[in-house]
Amino acid sequence: MSTVTAAPVSTAPRPSTPTPPRRRSKRMRHRATSTALTIFTWIVTLGFFFPVAWMVFTAFKTEAAAATRTPTIFTALSLDRFAEVLDRGFGVYLLNSLTASVMSTVIVLLLAIPAAYGLSIRPIIKSTDALFFFISTRFMPIAAAIIPIYLLLQGLGMLDNITALSVLYVGMNLPLAVWMMRSFFSEVPLEIVEAAQIDGANFFTELVRVVLPIVAPGIAAAALICFIFAWNEYFLASLLTSTMARTTPPFLGSFVDGRGQFLAVLSAASTLAVLPVVLAGWLAQKRLVTGLAMGAIK
Repeated sequence: MSTVTAAPVSTAPRPSTPTPPRRRSKRMRHRATSTALTIFTWIVTLGFFFPVAWMVFTAFKTEAAAATRTPTIFTALSLDRFAEVLDRGFGVYLLNSLTASVMSTVIVLLLAIPAAYGLSIRPIIKSTDALFFFISTRFMPIAAAIIPIYLLLQGLGMLDNITALSVLYVGMNLPLAVWMMRSFFSEVPLEIVEAAQIDGANFFTELVRVVLPIVAPGIAAAALICFIFAWNEYFLASLLTSTMARTTPPFLGSFVDGRGQFLAVLSAASTLAVLPVVLAGWLAQKRLVTGLAMGAIK
């Protein structure tokens, strides 16, 4: 009886297939493009960040060192400029800006949320016309309406009043907030709202307990933008306030007068003025990132 002997199986590693030159060159081009894009992004980021960093650095200099034609890097640093800013009553202006910005932002959200809800999830008749009306209020420059506003506030005895300034900021930011909140509410799946209605939820429960938790990142984004716009507003605060309701932006402009530009003190005041906005952005950064890609069903 004949036996068949199996051929031995070779365990030697097979030679690797060489990468085609075309694929290799494509990978190299992709890597080079990615590296160049990363470098370009860092250059642009540093270009935007450098003026802010230089402002903070100048705040610690003396006026003589800050006013030199050739920028000085190695110089004596101190906190004297910040003390000088605080001695000029910066805290009062900062408090006025904080009051006007927070008050106007809260009122804007209280008005924009139901308005945007009615224009998206429960659309009203001719909602497009209502949206156009909201955004049309921003077409006219504020300089064209400053005289009627001034005369109206003068007749009401509300010039140099922080409440009147807050109301004007509400009118300035409300159209933008409505448009933003409408886009956020439009991302809410109607199936979730209909399920809540089937379960017997009334309008208040439907809005507060079902919809608002979903659009919370969008609310944070709209609130931060309205707060920044109110905080940085200069035109109305400069013309409609004088002493009692003066805010931070006009106060910063007082450091440039006929005697010259006090760059070190101005940089110190600007550094203190920008801190609340930076802090608000840092606290809301997660909400802001999430608000860019909203949606309840993933």
